[in-house]
Amino acid sequence: MSIDMSPWQGRRDPEDGKLGLRWHQKVQPADQANEEGIMILGFACDEGVSRNKGRTGAYGAPVAIRKALANLAWHHTEPVYDGGDINCNDGNLELAQYRLGEDVSKALRQRHKVIVFGGGHEVAWGTFQGIGNYLVQKQHVANPDSDQDFEEPSLEPAPTVGIINFDAHFDLRNPPAGHQSEMGSSGTPFHQAARFCQLQNWPFKYACLGLSRTSNTQALYAKADRLGVLYKDDTKLTHQHIEKTAAELQLFIDQCDYLYLTIDLDVFPAAVAPGVSAPAARGVPFDIVELLLEPILAAKNQEGESKILVADLAEYNPRFDIDNQTARLAARLAWTIARAIR
Repeated sequence: MSIDMSPWQGRRDPEDGKLGLRWHQKVQPADQANEEGIMILGFACDEGVSRNKGRTGAYGAPVAIRKALANLAWHHTEPVYDGGDINCNDGNLELAQYRLGEDVSKALRQRHKVIVFGGGHEVAWGTFQGIGNYLVQKQHVANPDSDQDFEEPSLEPAPTVGIINFDAHFDLRNPPAGHQSEMGSSGTPFHQAARFCQLQNWPFKYACLGLSRTSNTQALYAKADRLGVLYKDDTKLTHQHIEKTAAELQLFIDQCDYLYLTIDLDVFPAAVAPGVSAPAARGVPFDIVELLLEPILAAKNQEGESKILVADLAEYNPRFDIDNQTARLAARLAWTIARAIR
């Protein structure tokens, strides 16, 4: 896959030397990756939103987010690589998600942290497949004490992967009757992740923060309760309730071996994020989301590494953006996440 580095352009301040660098001067193509860092992947896809009867345009998001990120100041120590885009041009969403999963899994095996720019929120099922496949391979390790070929491989305990989703929607929909998994959409990724965990005998740990009750049916709330989902409506994500929410979120994080952070930009108010598939009439203020991101980004495993394996940004729709406002928001989030996980 050829990698288009042309979006990485911006201002240069040579008079300031190395301290004056910006992202576009530091990001390298993935084929030059020779040490651990952050791998950026793009998922250019509208198919899931189209199937979910939403307004399309998210296909152009990965390039637009790169352009907004390119000119931001460089405050990082480890390298960042661009692994290019998976493009869904033929309506075959399942193949595109599979290919994204392969790229995510490969980057994790190379010990990179991964940031994915979607695309609709169907990106999440591609991302989760990558995490799942990486951990399945990691779980099936040969018994180090055995020198016999016929020994059964030892099986590590089932990993607990915590999915933390900032979103106005659960995205827990069942695929259409009679189609099962082959007809996923931007509304089904966490149903598909739950099914994956069930098949692997893994716990399903899902937190969804910022829900609009007007946009989620009673059936979805009932399903979330059955699955043991930690969820908070947008009306509860206020300064008045922040301490209680942060405590519940910290408990969730402490119960997880790994984290997958996914941010659907429609969680923010339409005035802050107009360029999304489904603009929020209310939404969650940016400063509240920032406060809740702090414990997620600070979470470390026993080796002192970030618990976050992958983060992705979903549902940015350049077609409906105003003055690149939502692109700048996505870039700011990517900048913040990158600085924390490496």
